[in-house]
Amino acid sequence: MADLNHVILIGRLTRDAELKYTANGQAVCKFSLAVNRRRKNGDQWVDEPNFFDVVLWGRSGETLNQYLVKGKQVAVEGELRQDRWEQDGQNRSKVEILANNVQLLGGGQGSGAASNSDGGFNASRRPSEAPQGRGPSANDGPVDDGFADDIPF
Repeated sequence: MADLNHVILIGRLTRDAELKYTANGQAVCKFSLAVNRRRKNGDQWVDEPNFFDVVLWGRSGETLNQYLVKGKQVAVEGELRQDRWEQDGQNRSKVEILANNVQLLGGGQGSGAASNSDGGFNASRRPSEAPQGRGPSANDGPVDDGFADDIPF
């Protein structure tokens, strides 16, 4: 069986996104996401926040940076990446999410005014690809599902 490294999270930004550029001009947008885990403690439900660092590379990071503000709810799809290094003789590591798709959701500041028709930006979509349709709409007329209109009971 093949390995799988795929993460989908919905949460709120804990701070405004930070946009930087590498030495070769590649844009890197970084932000932190808080995702609550609900659990029951006696008779009450309590939220336990989990915090995740997210990295969004390239043009998608440049585009969404201005809308990724503290408190904004977003959906993030991507993969986990672990960085390891040595500092002061001690081994260190950090796990972060390498985002492939970020969608702006409701709530928080800047409530999605710049989201595209899909509600976000898909970093894996090529400019030459058309967005996929949403399926039949109410204006498309009746759908022939193969069932007769007469129900025998």
